Amino acid sequence: MNTFWLLYKAEIKLSFREMSSVIFGLILPAVLMALMGMFAYSNEELNLSFAAIATIGLCATGLMSLPLSLSSYREQKVLKRYKVTPISPMILLFAHVSYCFSLSISSMLMVFAVAKFGYGMNFIGSPLKFIAGYLLVMAAIHSIGLIIASLSPSEKTTGAISSALYFPMFLLSGATIPFEIMPSFLQSIVKIFPLTHGIELLKGIALNQLANLTFSLTVLILTAIVCLIISIKFFKWE
Repeated sequence: MNTFWLLYKAEIKLSFREMSSVIFGLILPAVLMALMGMFAYSNEELNLSFAAIATIGLCATGLMSLPLSLSSYREQKVLKRYKVTPISPMILLFAHVSYCFSLSISSMLMVFAVAKFGYGMNFIGSPLKFIAGYLLVMAAIHSIGLIIASLSPSEKTTGAISSALYFPMFLLSGATIPFEIMPSFLQSIVKIFPLTHGIELLKGIALNQLANLTFSLTVLILTAIVCLIISIKFFKWE
C-alpha cells in the first residue's frame, strides 16, 4: 500500500510539471462554467450547464492523459523496468488510473463550486444519483482511453487517436455547445459518442427527469464493459 501511495504522489507531481492535464482537466472546466453561468437565466439552465461541463474534466483525463501516459510508459520501457523490480507494473497502472479518477472528480467538484457559490445554483436532482451517474460516465470514458493505450502501437499514434476522439466529443457531445441547439442531422451523428449519452444521463439526473434514460444508461454500461475487456485482453507491457 505504501508503494501505491508513493507512485500516486509521483503521478501528481509529474502532472503538475507537465500541466496539460491540470489545465484541460481542472482549470478549463471551471472557467467554462464561470462563462456559461453568465448566460444562464434560470436555475434549471444552471443545472443543465453544470451537468454538461462537469464531464469535460473526465473527458480530458480519460481520452488524453490516461492513454498518452500509458503509451509513454510502454515506449520508454518504464513498464518493462518495473517487471524486474519487486514493484509490479500493475501497481503503477493502478496508481495512474486512480490519479485520473481523482482529477476527474476534483474537476466536477470545482465546476459545482463555481455554479453553486458563483451563481447560486440550487441542485434539483439527487446528489447521490448524480455521483453514481458521474462514476458510470467516468468508467465508460476511461475504458475508451484504456483501449486506445492497449491497441495503439506508439505514443505518436496514441496522440493522434486521442485527439481525433477528444476534440469531437469536447465540441459536439454537448459539453460546450448545447446538444439541444444543434441541427437534427448533427444530433443524430453525435449520438455515436458515449459522452453524448453520458451528458444526457447527467442532465436527466440533474433535473430529476429520469424517464427515457434507459438507452443512455445501457450504452454507457456496455461501453465500459466491452472496452475494459478488450483493453485487458490486448494490453502489452512492452
